[in-house]
Amino acid sequence: MKGARTAIIYGVLVALALGLGLAVNQSPPPPRVPSVDNSGPLGLRALYLYLQESGAPVSALREAFDGPGLSEGLRTVVVAAPSGRPVTEGEAGALRSWVSRGGTLVYLVSRDAKTRPPHLDDWLRISEGPMLGPDSEGLPPGEKDLTGTTVRVWEPVGAVRGLQRLRVSLDRGITVGGPEAVALAGTKDAAVLWRMPEGRGEVYVLAGADVAENRRLELLDNLRFWDALASRGPLAFDEYHHGAAPKQEPPSARGLWVFVAQGLLVGLLYAVSRGTRFGPPRPLVVEKHRSALEYVRSLGWLTRRSKVERELLPELARQLRRHMHERLGISPTLPEDEAARMLEQTCGLPASEYLAVREDLVRTLERRDIRPSDYARLARRYARLENLITGR
Repeated sequence: MKGARTAIIYGVLVALALGLGLAVNQSPPPPRVPSVDNSGPLGLRALYLYLQESGAPVSALREAFDGPGLSEGLRTVVVAAPSGRPVTEGEAGALRSWVSRGGTLVYLVSRDAKTRPPHLDDWLRISEGPMLGPDSEGLPPGEKDLTGTTVRVWEPVGAVRGLQRLRVSLDRGITVGGPEAVALAGTKDAAVLWRMPEGRGEVYVLAGADVAENRRLELLDNLRFWDALASRGPLAFDEYHHGAAPKQEPPSARGLWVFVAQGLLVGLLYAVSRGTRFGPPRPLVVEKHRSALEYVRSLGWLTRRSKVERELLPELARQLRRHMHERLGISPTLPEDEAARMLEQTCGLPASEYLAVREDLVRTLERRDIRPSDYARLARRYARLENLITGR
């Protein structure tokens, strides 16, 4: 049993060590931000470098839309699922004004409705569409994309002219509620790519950043879509709204109030600890315990009330013979006269005295009623014999 318990303890310790080792050595999850600085599967680093190497005028926009960063020299701006800084109402208005003057906006809509900028969604009237169906059409042999699906180009106009299929995530499509919005690509009743004219410019709305992500950039016609946009002129990726919003430092007045509250709390604790209690201290109550004599008297009173039982008298003789056996080695099976003779030889107690006490016990047992005084007399006589035997 002890060995099994030890084995269980060692097994638990080994499992705990393995778990801690795996937790320490586990690599952090890949970043999910669709940024041109993210070289992970969900980033846009490969697309950015590809456009640079191909000679396209591409840049990263790291300023707000209502600032000097959104210049007239730009032809296309890509806003890929911003989740860091919020897109303000002023920025949405500046972006819409820039598109109406001839610019092209490519808005990659985040599939998480909680992180989408509300001002852009209100402008384009974006809502979630139905789920896409699984489709592996067009994938090269040996290519595995279990979380993706193939969508067909329905209207080959604008940036999708000459394209046939795009590879996107197996997720929900989107719906653009503008009166002039046209669905360009999708599968059955679910659309993933919309085009909406705005003044002299146009807006392309895609469900998710799948077409630009590093993991699907080379699949089907995804890369050709970006080649068509880059051929129009300077293209910029919005990186400003991927960054975290600056934290606002608390004003000095707040720190002052915190200091005052701490001082009041410390003063209150001091007052409670040093304040008057619930009155003057009371005298200590001395508890007096009952003496042993009181317990003896109570036991005697209980004995008198309960009457003397006949079985108590033979117990006196049995207890004496037990002491004779333990102290003097006189066997309790010997007859009384033989035991009295050996008792006289060992401790000097006359045998006649022992036999007299024994006869008194027998006569008392023969009586019809045994009084408490009879029991007390025999108890005293047997106690004297017991004291002589034990040497008290």
